[in-house]
Amino acid sequence: MVSSARSTSLGVHAVPRPRRPVPARPPPPPPPSAALLVVGLAGALAAVAVVLLAHSGGTLDRAGLRAAMVDWVAVPYIAGGLIAWRRRPESRFGLLMIAAGFSMTATTLQWSPGRLPHTVGQLVDLLPAVVFPYVFLAFPRGRLHGRAERVLIGVGSLAVVGGSLLVLALGGFDRRSLLALTSDVGLAEAVQNAQLLILAGVCLVGVLLLVRRKRAAAQAPRRLLALLVDSFSLGLITFAALLVAGVFGLPGFEQLRLVTFVVLGLAPLAFLAGLLDARLARSGIAGLLVELRADPVDLRASLARALRDPTLTLAYWLPQYGTWADADGREVPVPDPDPRRTVTVLDRDDDHVAALLYDRSLQDEDELIAAVSAAADMALENGRLQAELHARLQELHGSRIRVIEAGQRERQRLERDLHDGAQQRLVALSLELSVLQDRLTGDSDARGRVDRMRREVAVSLDELRDLARGLHPAVLSGHGLAVALESLTARAAVPVRLTVDLGGRLPDAVEVAAYYVVSESLANVGKHARATSATVVVRHGGDLLVVEVTDDGTGGADTEKGSGLRGLADRVEALDGELLIWSRRGTGTRVRAEIPCG
Repeated sequence: MVSSARSTSLGVHAVPRPRRPVPARPPPPPPPSAALLVVGLAGALAAVAVVLLAHSGGTLDRAGLRAAMVDWVAVPYIAGGLIAWRRRPESRFGLLMIAAGFSMTATTLQWSPGRLPHTVGQLVDLLPAVVFPYVFLAFPRGRLHGRAERVLIGVGSLAVVGGSLLVLALGGFDRRSLLALTSDVGLAEAVQNAQLLILAGVCLVGVLLLVRRKRAAAQAPRRLLALLVDSFSLGLITFAALLVAGVFGLPGFEQLRLVTFVVLGLAPLAFLAGLLDARLARSGIAGLLVELRADPVDLRASLARALRDPTLTLAYWLPQYGTWADADGREVPVPDPDPRRTVTVLDRDDDHVAALLYDRSLQDEDELIAAVSAAADMALENGRLQAELHARLQELHGSRIRVIEAGQRERQRLERDLHDGAQQRLVALSLELSVLQDRLTGDSDARGRVDRMRREVAVSLDELRDLARGLHPAVLSGHGLAVALESLTARAAVPVRLTVDLGGRLPDAVEVAAYYVVSESLANVGKHARATSATVVVRHGGDLLVVEVTDDGTGGADTEKGSGLRGLADRVEALDGELLIWSRRGTGTRVRAEIPCG
């Protein structure tokens, strides 16, 4: 890397080419229609069976409402699971939703008058208390995201299975159980209360994990995703409250149970809304194609709108530099070190073209990513060429700075050599001639010759000093720009009015550039302008140094002839500055340099 006042070059450096991503396995085919039909019919039969079981014994309080509450939860989960399974067969989330729906219907077996189904129903009565946290935490891939979630679900599963078996073995609260080994109602109640509290804790910890996941993806504008996570969290909170109310016999238990079932039944609707939203996003690819036909087009902004992620970063592979860069040629780390972001590498003919770095919450939108990438394929290739061009320009810019800096260092070395060598020897020679002249008291001709030699040495010394100042003004390094300009204007060919407002020292490269702008401009005033006076104004404001030199001469300066003004422009532009010249005939000349110095 080579840095200047305001530029950074990529530089040509050996960077190992990133490994090619292993080709992704083709997505599994959608499930057979027959399988979907069978599961759908099974769900419909289970919903009907819930109603029949509710009225089978004739003793269930508010049987119709209880059955409706169960079906309100079970049917949306089964239906939503079928749609998710059909739309995204690579994800197990649809199957988990179907399992959650059937687990709700299975709990109603305890309403059966038969001892076997009644026992099974009691055994799985609390199964939804661990199934629903599992489903919510496994969104969207159908897999738990980390060790904490796996441990949490493991604890919940152990509490459901082990606790229910122990409660039933102790006789529970119903003598019809086939698993009763003894009848210790007090101990059974204590075990069940502990079981309920553990499951309530599982639900609440699940809420914390969901909230942490939502905050980790807070940069992405996924409003429906946020709505879905909020509905999951609310469902677990109400479920935990229901379990705690059951332990302590809190008032309003039936009303809380109704609220819990209503909230749990809304989560699949939010999920279906998310699927619909993703489908609408994919249908919006046509709009992306229209945008890409515009000229010029901001490809990164267009892709960000299509993916609905304003944090999207678009990086291009530059094989010449062995690195990734943005559209301006600046290096981009791929993959992103931020764990909240993921990357998709786009290849063409087995060569990298570009990479999309986006919020991790989009990684379940494989179809959307693929559609956007396909739509932008040609534009990405053009963008890569543009990025490579910008990288070359940055490298050229860096080379330009290095050449100027190397030249300036060489000028300083020559100035020091002249000052410490030739100038010192000429001064010593002048002193020796003065001594020799004093000794030649009787030979007037010799004294005249020595005097002429002294004058020639003095002229040579002045010319050498002028040459040294032209190479590099030592006063600039030692005393700063203001003093150097005072010394420069004092030697100008015409009277100069100098105004300097700096407030302190500036970077060396900036001071040198400003000095030479004034020096070259005043030299031109003396040689070509036929001016009677000049004005020099140097101001430093914010991150910009402004240098202006004006004269009252004849004007008409030709910036294309000669190398002086062109060399000044190169020096100023190398610092990302700008040199402007106004020189109409009869109105004098005005030179203005604006040099960044932040």
